[in-house]
Amino acid sequence: MPKLCINIDHIATLREARGGSEPDPVQGALICEKAGVHGITFHLREDRRHIQDKDVKNLRRKLGGKLNMEMAAIPEMVHIAKRVGVDQVTLVPEKRKEITTEGGLDVCRTKARIKRVVKTLKSRGILVSLFIDPKFTQVRASFQVGADAVEIHTGRYCNAKGKNKKSELGKIKKAALLAKSLGLKVFAGHGLNYKNIPDIAGIAEIEELNIGHSIISQSVFKGIKRAVTEMLKMVK
Repeated sequence: MPKLCINIDHIATLREARGGSEPDPVQGALICEKAGVHGITFHLREDRRHIQDKDVKNLRRKLGGKLNMEMAAIPEMVHIAKRVGVDQVTLVPEKRKEITTEGGLDVCRTKARIKRVVKTLKSRGILVSLFIDPKFTQVRASFQVGADAVEIHTGRYCNAKGKNKKSELGKIKKAALLAKSLGLKVFAGHGLNYKNIPDIAGIAEIEELNIGHSIISQSVFKGIKRAVTEMLKMVK
């Protein structure tokens, strides 16, 4: 079955709403880890709207499992990723006004820059994944710049209805198959929840799922350990 990584950004979002110290995203990450997840994902944004630099340091210091840092392909973030020594970096597009990441990285249009960043990170032993839309052109471009993996953006599938949902699922399956045939690891994420996860988790080529908002939302009512345990059951 696919491995499950929990994105803890929205624990930090809740903390930053008051500007205090609670809830602590690192504490949440530790609970998730004890509940059996494969790794923890976080997005350190340029504007530091949720995750802060101190969180990154504490996550690396206290967690024993995989640490996946989502980030823009800019020198500041490359420096932080290398200094902290995260296990994986997922390069994502980033706009200051967006509420959450909108769409995949356009690797085709930024090949030279992405290739330099990928090379730098891989030289430090960091696995590099690119967050892309399920398009053949983007999959091939990801392979050409030397990425280790692609994370397929599942947002369109999650928002689609009726026949469109089936069509979007088909695009994800085809993109995953192509990526696997090129030797890339295949991950998936964005908008996944307890209702739409089975079809994505059932795609044989997908090795890892990144889920955050849905699980953190459920944890408000059920507690984070139970929310994580229920998602792990859905993935299985």
